[in-house]
Amino acid sequence: MKSPLTGSDAVHDVIGIGFGPSNLALSIAVEEHNARLGAGPGLRALFLERQPRFGWHRGMLIDDATMQVSFLKDLVTLRNPTSDYSFLCFLRERGRLIDFLNQKTLFPLRMEFHEYFAWAAERVAHLVAYDSEVVSVDPVRDDDGTVSRFDVTSRDTARPGATVTRRARNISVAMGLEPHVPPGLELTEHVWHNSELIPRATGLADSGVPVRRAVVLGAGQSAAEAVDYLHRTFPEAEVVSVFAKYGYTPADDSPFANRIFDPEAVDVYFSAPAEVKQSLLDYHRSTNYSVVDMELIESLYATAYQEKVAGRERLRFLNVSRVRAVDPRAGGGVDVAVEFLPTAERQILSADMLVLATGYRPRDVTSLLGAAGKLCLRDDGDAIRVGRDHRVETVPEVTAGIYLQGGTEHTHGLTSTLLSTVAVRAEEIHHSVLAGLAGLATA
Repeated sequence: MKSPLTGSDAVHDVIGIGFGPSNLALSIAVEEHNARLGAGPGLRALFLERQPRFGWHRGMLIDDATMQVSFLKDLVTLRNPTSDYSFLCFLRERGRLIDFLNQKTLFPLRMEFHEYFAWAAERVAHLVAYDSEVVSVDPVRDDDGTVSRFDVTSRDTARPGATVTRRARNISVAMGLEPHVPPGLELTEHVWHNSELIPRATGLADSGVPVRRAVVLGAGQSAAEAVDYLHRTFPEAEVVSVFAKYGYTPADDSPFANRIFDPEAVDVYFSAPAEVKQSLLDYHRSTNYSVVDMELIESLYATAYQEKVAGRERLRFLNVSRVRAVDPRAGGGVDVAVEFLPTAERQILSADMLVLATGYRPRDVTSLLGAAGKLCLRDDGDAIRVGRDHRVETVPEVTAGIYLQGGTEHTHGLTSTLLSTVAVRAEEIHHSVLAGLAGLATA
């Protein structure tokens, strides 16, 4: 049984589902909008997050890993360069602005950018309900059949059994991505997704249990980082990298290729025919998918060569290979069957852990939306139709807005799940929500 609406003044102008960088950027846009209005009525917004506090890829915050996007593509700068929610303002408050500038880099440490996100999230904490996992979104019909609001029900993860239902004129869905586990494999005590790399490896290192071999599956940036991290964390262990390519592919971060992440590129992509969209994705996958920074590639190669010279090879690369089977090993660990594709020859690697650096995939939005999802229109490929302003196209009787932040690569291109345009997208959604509310006021 659903809980009643909370309070008599419970209708929100926008409820955000998930509070990662995308909805964080939107919350700041709302906060700055309300601040400009002064004492006037601002947008009533609330963001629901199932975690107990802000967190962004915590399991991959390797101490020396850097961002792959410029700090100028932070939460606000491309939308409002004068905002005091910028990364530079964060550095100034932390007393590190000059020190950062002296590094002469556009790419901060990943853990520092996480600290920046957490700093910004704390400043808008009054707009967030943590420990709130959304379990359903239901349309609310007026007497004439119009759907002008949604009831968003969340479960309190800190108090099992407790639920709260809130009503909203618009929702912004930003659930992020979920780890992808290849078919035939499953996560266990000894098989991890790389999203859990740091806590799992730290726990194993602290336990004192000797690690003799670690296997990493994958050929992208996260896989290479995991290989490097495990090699340094377990100095007595052999680390084996398994991938289907001949070698790691360098990321294409050249200036012209990087223009695919420009805000203007979203306009071009959105208006292009389906075949052109697919061509653009195919041409520019090397800017983001299954690619590795050249500096890390060269470092791993140099380490492997140094070990070969020294006669103690702890770092191994099994290229043109796939993991075909994983079986529990008596006494702990797993036996990993690796097939060399050109000859179909197999070898069994007895390992203490298998790390799946196999990427992420969009979460199933339709299962979350439930009844509300049935009001969404779909294209010929059964994908949700989304407007340029990131608002889902719905059946005519729906006036309430559903906005997607992520899961829109088919309509908005490569930036759908990346940080590159997060500030601009927040502005576009913010303006669309305002326009919708203005239309209701004049109706």
